[in-house]
Amino acid sequence: MSLAKKIISGDQRALARALTFIEDGDAASERILAELHAHGGKAHLVGVTGAPGVGKSTLVNALAQSVRARGDTVGVLAVDPTSPFSSGAVLGDRIRMRDLAGDKGIYIRSMATRGALGGLSHATAAAADVLDAAGFDCVLIETVGVGQAGVEIAANVHTTIVLMAPGSGDDVQAIKAGILEIADILVVNKADLSGAEQTRAYLRSTLTMGQTARAVAGHPHSEQADTPSPGWEVPLLMTVASVGEGVDELLQSLVAHHDYLASSGELDNRQRERMRAIVELRLRNRLYTRLVQQVSQQRFDALLQAIVARETDPYSAVASLMEDID
Repeated sequence: MSLAKKIISGDQRALARALTFIEDGDAASERILAELHAHGGKAHLVGVTGAPGVGKSTLVNALAQSVRARGDTVGVLAVDPTSPFSSGAVLGDRIRMRDLAGDKGIYIRSMATRGALGGLSHATAAAADVLDAAGFDCVLIETVGVGQAGVEIAANVHTTIVLMAPGSGDDVQAIKAGILEIADILVVNKADLSGAEQTRAYLRSTLTMGQTARAVAGHPHSEQADTPSPGWEVPLLMTVASVGEGVDELLQSLVAHHDYLASSGELDNRQRERMRAIVELRLRNRLYTRLVQQVSQQRFDALLQAIVARETDPYSAVASLMEDID
């Protein structure tokens, strides 16, 4: 039996092996993904993002338990930063989410960013597709706490949950980063701390501005940049994830958003845009690989030296390299 068939049948050892292939960029990974593709498209893909320290892991832990309590299965992808020195990752979410261990309806996978920007691993989208094909009803993707770079998650999921916390300055950074524009659900976590109500009031007053900007610029999911998603008002919720307070209300909003996406046809648009992002990424990787294979290191170094010596420019050098590709 192939690895893909084992995954579809519920073999979690095969699932773990496939995810390792994907994260390592193994040649077998594309064959596995191709075989699994027809079995996907059913899971609700949910992104959880926000600055460091807002409680993303704690909230994902509590939300996963709430999803399980309603009878659905959950796959969790927790993206951890890669050390610039050892190239390893702390993978701390495995420790922080130990409450979920032992439940066969929950699968947790920590993934290292390995230099990728935007709070995600290069393999995140593919890993989510594998969990989808494996039959998980909901896939929760927790980004690295990357602040203003965290908007990439919106192109990889159906629903984006943005977390804020009182007293951390996240409200100002949110405006700069465009975080309000990508939020389908906005959450003030650690609502038991001083300043939570002020943060909520500030976000409520700026949410209208964020939704206006969304209408002007277009949501990352929208098929046309000037056509925002109509009919969904972004809820602003308060949670204390460490004790589970407000998490059931968050789950209700999550279910309501998925129902809205399905009934409005926006789910198809988001699926299409997600597939577009995956295809474009694969094309870029393939073209770069072909370039590296066809251009000698000696020629590349000679062009680089010519750029440094101001004998040519980077743009002309790239055009010259592109002519070398068959």
